[in-house]
Amino acid sequence: MTGTASRYLYLVRHGEATPDESGLTEAGRRQAALLGERLRDVPLAAVHHGPLPRARQTAHLMGERLGDVPLRVTETAGDYVPHVPQRDELPPDSADLFLRFLDGATPEERERGPVLARRALAEFTGPVAGDQDRHELVVTHNFLIAWLVRDALYAPEWRWLGLNHANAALTVIRYPPDRPATVLVSNDMRHLPAALRWTGFPPETHV
Repeated sequence: MTGTASRYLYLVRHGEATPDESGLTEAGRRQAALLGERLRDVPLAAVHHGPLPRARQTAHLMGERLGDVPLRVTETAGDYVPHVPQRDELPPDSADLFLRFLDGATPEERERGPVLARRALAEFTGPVAGDQDRHELVVTHNFLIAWLVRDALYAPEWRWLGLNHANAALTVIRYPPDRPATVLVSNDMRHLPAALRWTGFPPETHV
């Protein structure tokens, strides 16, 4: 896609979910509210979010603080496996680890995920037509954020694996019309107090 203005894509992993993933914990609700406060002065054209409860609730809690910004539910912002690599795509010393991680993906997920991932690239990335920059927010899940960051860095398709994002962390990618995409902010949690940071990560990785 070509254009004459930049797209600023704000990517957010949903807030902390309950164990059954039927919604957000109290901490997750607070994370979403604080992130909404952080972004309230950004001139967002739209908030896209996945259909699952944890993403939908995060988007609506943020939307209460963002003002008159349309919320748009889309399967493209959902939770899916964007690419299942073959062994020869992977570094030999970590191939077994990654392939074990993906063992649970069903044949349907292996077929459907890459289709949605290609659609996400078409819908959410690249510069925009016209002379006005566009700011868009996508409230989604870890896998899609990893997929879009990988694409912005021109990394191989398998490299979405191992790119992890905390709940309610913020990643921002800029897509200018005249040069490659730039990851401006990645996994940023400065809007959260220490007690609400790094949820979604194993305890030993908290910093």
